[in-house]
Amino acid sequence: MNAPFRSHAASIDLDAAPEEVYDLVSDVTRSGEWSVQCRACEWVDAARAGEVGAEFTGHNATPEREWTTTSTVVRADRPHEFAWEVAGGVTRWTFSTAAAGEGTTLTHTWEFLEVGREVFGQRFGDDAEAQIEDRTRAAHAGIPQTLARIAQVLTSSR
Repeated sequence: MNAPFRSHAASIDLDAAPEEVYDLVSDVTRSGEWSVQCRACEWVDAARAGEVGAEFTGHNATPEREWTTTSTVVRADRPHEFAWEVAGGVTRWTFSTAAAGEGTTLTHTWEFLEVGREVFGQRFGDDAEAQIEDRTRAAHAGIPQTLARIAQVLTSSR
């Protein structure tokens, strides 16, 4: 099993039904509206959009670099959980919803997986741990910002 080596999660309460929240966050073509690093995504095969096994391409940027990734949906359980793995299992990102009164608690989770540790070791050699630490800091800082932006998107769409 591709277990997490590192992980981080944060949650936010939203004034929207779990189905509405799920439909928003599982539409990866809208990721650029709320993601801190992802600027745009497109489905490799639009006919499979949102299904387990569907792939999408993400275009990402930070002040230091730009890169493109291919991700695969690994869980699509409307309205409960939407998850994808990046680059064959380097990281797993998950949006989970839970009914909270008349709204929803949305939890966003990042997991740096054991496969990622191996890939980074091969790619970065002696600098692998520093690169992993950089990604960890980015997840810790970015997840709360992403959740806040999702809340803004939901509010502005009403």
